[in-house]
Amino acid sequence: MNDTSPLARIRIVLSHTSHPGNIGGAARAMKTMGLTRLVLVNPKYFPDPQAEAMAAGATDVLAQAQVCSSLPEALAGTTFATALTARRRGLAVEPLWARDAAAELAAMAGDGEVALVFGNETAGLSNEEVSLCARWAKIPTDPHCSSLNLAQAVQVLCYELRLAAVGAGTPPRIKDAGKPASHEDVEGLMGHLERAAIASGFLDPAQPKRLMPRMRRLFARAGIEKEEVAILRGMLSAFETGPYRKRE
Repeated sequence: MNDTSPLARIRIVLSHTSHPGNIGGAARAMKTMGLTRLVLVNPKYFPDPQAEAMAAGATDVLAQAQVCSSLPEALAGTTFATALTARRRGLAVEPLWARDAAAELAAMAGDGEVALVFGNETAGLSNEEVSLCARWAKIPTDPHCSSLNLAQAVQVLCYELRLAAVGAGTPPRIKDAGKPASHEDVEGLMGHLERAAIASGFLDPAQPKRLMPRMRRLFARAGIEKEEVAILRGMLSAFETGPYRKRE
């Protein structure tokens, strides 16, 4: 990861984690989204083989994880911190949804170190821990089942942080994808298709209805490629003149 990226200045803090598998799962969630700064506050078990097993390719994140005795120690040097909690708190500051909180954190990371803080699997964060953070955020889960596994929650927030910090951009093209068909390519196909449909008796030019507009819409929706246009026109030609032509 580029050290100039905002993601390099975002700490994922896990406070009083009780299950080592969740630490490993969180490390994996972080690495898939380009985050590497893991900070643990009084983990019950760490290091632990289960954490390494669940990290699945992210053991380097575990190896460089910082272990602290308190949340103030974990937040030392940061300029901004957000707590993630599922429970409603009697706090003056209104919560943010995860997406908005991630966008705010990513923006703040442009100027210095920031942190996203997660609590214990059973009890979550204490009110005192939440009060150490400038913001608190919630994941918009279904109210009838609002509790996420810790590693799952970390994955959701890391995904949102990546979108906010670097953006997804356009998905990479499929390796063997062809070039998109040009307007002229599609118009040639449409003309060929119409002639073939009329010649076959499938289309009555006196009552065309909406066949051709619907076909045009189909090709537009499909994002047809040059090679696919050539295949379709080759098929039409074969149907018109080749052995596939219907014999009277």
